[in-house]
Amino acid sequence: MKLVTLAGGPDGRLALVDRALERVVEVADIAPTMQTALERWDEVEPALRGRAEALESGKAADIRSYDPTELLAVLPRAWQWLDGSAFTSHGDLMSIAFGIEPLPNDQPLMYQGMSDRFHPSHGEVSFVDEADDIDFEAEFGVIVSAVPRGVSAAEAEKHIRLVVIINDWSLRAFGPAEMKRSFGFVQAKPASSTAPVAVTPDELGEYWRGSRVHLDMEVARNGQPFGHANGGAMSWGFADLVAHAARTRDLVAGTILGSGTVSNDTYRTVGSSCITERRMVEFVDTGSATTEFMRFGDTVTMQAHLPGGGSVFGTLDQTVVHG
Repeated sequence: MKLVTLAGGPDGRLALVDRALERVVEVADIAPTMQTALERWDEVEPALRGRAEALESGKAADIRSYDPTELLAVLPRAWQWLDGSAFTSHGDLMSIAFGIEPLPNDQPLMYQGMSDRFHPSHGEVSFVDEADDIDFEAEFGVIVSAVPRGVSAAEAEKHIRLVVIINDWSLRAFGPAEMKRSFGFVQAKPASSTAPVAVTPDELGEYWRGSRVHLDMEVARNGQPFGHANGGAMSWGFADLVAHAARTRDLVAGTILGSGTVSNDTYRTVGSSCITERRMVEFVDTGSATTEFMRFGDTVTMQAHLPGGGSVFGTLDQTVVHG
């Protein structure tokens, strides 16, 4: 299934979209919002799948055209947002960026971020000052149903309900100081964004393996290709991230977990999913980082395609503005 959130109220209105991303049908009679559906997933999933099949065949009532500008973030606000750093190549380069020793990789890295607001996939995102070093971070993410404390990784995967694309906006000027204080990000991490469509893992078919998304994250800046690293290179799969987060606490339904910036060891060939990684590659190669951070008026797009197929999650397409 492919699910979206139509604008209307703080949490929007749950709807389904067909695989071609052409037609939408609301499903308020089944679940009014995405959060409600996640809280009652076992109860509502059969009805949602039935409606999705009707939409695919064109037999559902009240079908409307898909328009991403009418959509909110998949979850406009969430109870919890936990972001990992599951790509070793990215972590190694970020250690250079922050001037710190590489951290041990015996367990996943994770921080708890701002979850009370997620930006929609299309439109403007405002920032205070270009001097804060505005950066995008393209990530795959998952949304879970309620996860019990102490769950194993094998059991954790059973609670993964939806897969998404996340732009984890970052203000790099604040990152090094907050990292060195070892007390988590606050100023460096404003609200994130999501691509318009959330999909159930089965929609990915063979490209969902080991609780990883084995698809390229296609990133463009100002219309120019920036990177196409593959999500299958995670050192820790999403099941591991969920189990790590739930080691000492329950996770409520609707918790979002991110992979961290999608990165491959072959970054010189496939490019990067954030500006800072590209700058660190430049620094390692030439001793100088030349790629600028985002300027007001710059755009960034993120998406992923099945080989030979259409866009899986729709397109995240945003413009940085002063505000």
